Amino acid sequence: MKLHELKPSQARKERNRVGRGMSSGNGKTSGRGHKGQKARSGGGTRPGFEGGQMPLFQRLPKRGFTNIHRKELAIVNLDALNRFEDGTEVTPELLLESGVVSKLKAGIKVLGNGNVDKKLTVKAHKFSASAKEAIEAAGGKTEVI
Repeated sequence: MKLHELKPSQARKERNRVGRGMSSGNGKTSGRGHKGQKARSGGGTRPGFEGGQMPLFQRLPKRGFTNIHRKELAIVNLDALNRFEDGTEVTPELLLESGVVSKLKAGIKVLGNGNVDKKLTVKAHKFSASAKEAIEAAGGKTEVI
């Protein structure tokens, strides 16, 4: 196979140019039919509109609650802390720099998934009970910011 023998994997379809004369098949009304809401510019209905019938999302019962003051925390598991040297002070800035977390969000929470083998001083906004226990069992310290 040579470069000049390459062909696209599927047939390419040219876009339909409307309003280009009667012989094109899409002249005059440009495929919109005669008058009516959908024939007008900017015409049509909003998403979810059912012709005046009570829309589905309004007919269904509403449940639950969304807390608008919810704080999203960046999560770090214990096994991610093993990349640091013994005696390192692990701060949110260090975690961001080393790529453990991609965004600090509203703070850092350390969870107890995995195990930590090194003696570290971990500074974070929140700790799970198991994470705190594991860090202190390895000879490290936890510090809530």
